[in-house]
Amino acid sequence: MMDLPGFRKSFYVRVCFTFLTAITLSVSAYAVDIIEAYRLAQGSDPVFESARYALESAQQKIPQARAGLLPAAGVVGNKGYTRADTRFTGEDPVDRHMKSWAWNLQLTQPLIHAGNLYAYRESELLVEQATAQCAKAEQDMLLRVAEAYFGVLIAQEAIAAADAQISALDEQLGQVKRGYALGTHSVTDIDETKSRLGSARSQKVAALNDLASKRADLEKVTGKELDHLAVLGAPVTLPEPVPMDARIWMDHARTDNASVRAQTAALAAAKVDIKKNRSDYLPTIDLTSSYGSNYASNSLTTPNDYATRSKSLQIGLQVNIPLYSGGMTNARVSEAVANAGKARADLEAASRQAATDAQQAFAGVVNGLAQIEALNSAVESGASAVKGNRAGYHLGIRINLDVLNAEQQLYAAKKDLAKARYDTLLQGLKLKAAAGTLEEVDLVGINDLLVRER
Repeated sequence: MMDLPGFRKSFYVRVCFTFLTAITLSVSAYAVDIIEAYRLAQGSDPVFESARYALESAQQKIPQARAGLLPAAGVVGNKGYTRADTRFTGEDPVDRHMKSWAWNLQLTQPLIHAGNLYAYRESELLVEQATAQCAKAEQDMLLRVAEAYFGVLIAQEAIAAADAQISALDEQLGQVKRGYALGTHSVTDIDETKSRLGSARSQKVAALNDLASKRADLEKVTGKELDHLAVLGAPVTLPEPVPMDARIWMDHARTDNASVRAQTAALAAAKVDIKKNRSDYLPTIDLTSSYGSNYASNSLTTPNDYATRSKSLQIGLQVNIPLYSGGMTNARVSEAVANAGKARADLEAASRQAATDAQQAFAGVVNGLAQIEALNSAVESGASAVKGNRAGYHLGIRINLDVLNAEQQLYAAKKDLAKARYDTLLQGLKLKAAAGTLEEVDLVGINDLLVRER
């Protein structure tokens, strides 16, 4: 007889497992949008994670430098036991035993240390540099996510266009073969159609390879294999750059770009480093104080065997005047001056590169929008041309080659249109990154244009 409690337990386990499996399959089949991909990258991208740790490391320079301005205190103590055979003049040797201990509390407060002040200011500037570098790494991660995400969608559009073209060519080949059987078409018509069909299939293979590569790029930055992605809706109007003036974008890039801000902080830190090294020529003054106590149970140096206990308090100023360091200070100053020169050149290079990036991205957006408009017209005209050529082909006023050319132009225009739309969106993100204004909200704006497909 069946064990009913065991049967119920097994049944419930199977039901729960089936339910959870259904949920998992449903989630995996649900399209991931670009914001979700970005969230995955934030938690798994090793390049961005490295930049975050670099910032955390740099932030510890401030408390380290601040320590040079604050008091330093310490306690020194000792405890001992001494046994000695002591001989005093005119007396027999005496075996002495002595227990002793001592402790001393020391406190030092820097009063005049120019180098420590400069070191503190330099640490603040180095944190500013690391903060800008981390912001640059985050913007780069956002761009890598967008580029990989759009790369997958472009490859998918290319595959869809190739499939549509293959289907149309298969249909055309069937018609040509039937015409050949009836004596209305030649072998050349069949060969031309087969040639176009082979080319379309080759393009699909290339698109499949490209899709695999782009999926690998997306998995590299997100850490997950994403099978289903939200796609750009059609029709959709892509935003124009605001303001529509390349010079304004370039001006912002020269000052607000993340790399420019990092190099600006690096130059400021290098200048402070010169002053810090030159301060090694200057004297330093410290306030010192100590308080201590010591005890000895016996005396090893006097005939009278007395115990001693004492306490002491000392307060004073310690002045250190550097005279000669073997040329070390001079060499360090020269090194700091050279580093400042390098930082100045790096800043100029970063500023020029940022302006160039802004100019190129602005042109990419403007030209991309114009290209999209032209390709939309090309697709509409191409669809009409295919329809007209097919009708003319059936009436005998168009030849097979006319139909093949019209179909090839149509699907090429569709593929180019899909690529132009995603490329224009990416150029818009690059424009904002060059100007130093790229944030997650910009990705949200693009995400609103996407639609989920199952």
